[in-house]
Amino acid sequence: MTSQTTAPTAPQHSSAHVDPAAQVADAGFVPVQTRSERPHSFEPADFGTPTGREVNWKHTPVAKLSGLFEVAGSAEGVRYSFGAGEKYVAEPLVAGAAPRGEVFLAEDVTAAVAWQGAAEALHIRIPREEEVAEPILVSIDGLGADLRADAHIVIEALPHSVATVVLQHTGAAQYSQNVEIIVRDGAKLTVISLQQWQDAAVHTSAHQARVDADATLKHFVISFGGGVVRVNPSVELAGAGSEGYLYGLSYADAGQHLESQVYLHHKGPHTKGDVLYKGALQGEGAHSVWIGDVLIGADATGTDSYEANRNLVLTEGARADSIPNLEIETGDILGAGHASATGRFDDEQLFYLQARGISEEEARRLVVLGFLTDIVQRLGIPALETELLDAIETELAEVNA
Repeated sequence: MTSQTTAPTAPQHSSAHVDPAAQVADAGFVPVQTRSERPHSFEPADFGTPTGREVNWKHTPVAKLSGLFEVAGSAEGVRYSFGAGEKYVAEPLVAGAAPRGEVFLAEDVTAAVAWQGAAEALHIRIPREEEVAEPILVSIDGLGADLRADAHIVIEALPHSVATVVLQHTGAAQYSQNVEIIVRDGAKLTVISLQQWQDAAVHTSAHQARVDADATLKHFVISFGGGVVRVNPSVELAGAGSEGYLYGLSYADAGQHLESQVYLHHKGPHTKGDVLYKGALQGEGAHSVWIGDVLIGADATGTDSYEANRNLVLTEGARADSIPNLEIETGDILGAGHASATGRFDDEQLFYLQARGISEEEARRLVVLGFLTDIVQRLGIPALETELLDAIETELAEVNA
């Protein structure tokens, strides 16, 4: 865990790729550590091929992602359909067509690949002052573990609109994806990215959002399937009074790698942010990675922010990496903090339940459900909450089998 307070400085961005070997050779060079100072580019070649030594790749099995380091050239690896809300799909956006690129800046090679490979971006647009009663459901179905696809999705909530958008991933594919989220003044938007891939799927996704004045974004990353799943959300609270709530839930099985690198940037005054990610792991080689970065900028006076990650390791051979980081560039805030905890079952909780006649197996089940249900209940979609609780029950049955 790291925490630091720095003097106000303007972030410097460069599109030039820096060779890690050159970093080592130059004894006077300090590698970029701060999330806000990472280079950006839409050219994959500017980043080069990750080696696993870079700060944003060192916890990731880069060899398993090698198929995503070059543009796919087609979108045949996935099929899109709408369970609800198709009327909110606007005309597709080519590169350079607003609002595509209004917020998004690729900060790694897979995001740049997805940008280049997506000739047209899916554009979901919520009209001004419209309140959408039912969730807009986008089903993204992988058509084969060896098939590739690149995608860019733009979700735009116009001023004072209210909506929920669900991106549901199933099947298997080699899928690189960008999701660009724009929440305009006074809008309230919920975005849920649900990963229910088959074990052979490989999925990288960069979610980048801007929240304008008095607007609210609730963002969920829920990963229950896939061989390697790396969903990295980045949210800028740009407008005065904007709010961002970033929640995550993962359940990693044997051999699975589930990762999220979360960035919350408080830019405007009187903003509020809450980050809470929870994960459970079981089985040999189950691996979860959570890296949380919060930046409270020099102009973000009156900020209230907190981030936390909690992991529950259910069996031997599983591993959770958890790294919270906090930067504060102004002393005029309401509060800021971060926390991280990874552990096994609480023996006192188990003893308490068993002392009341509950079997050890049932006690363990209740502890895990209580731990994870906190995130599920924040979704506000009863049908989806029931589906996820059933999925957790299925996973727990495998532990006790």
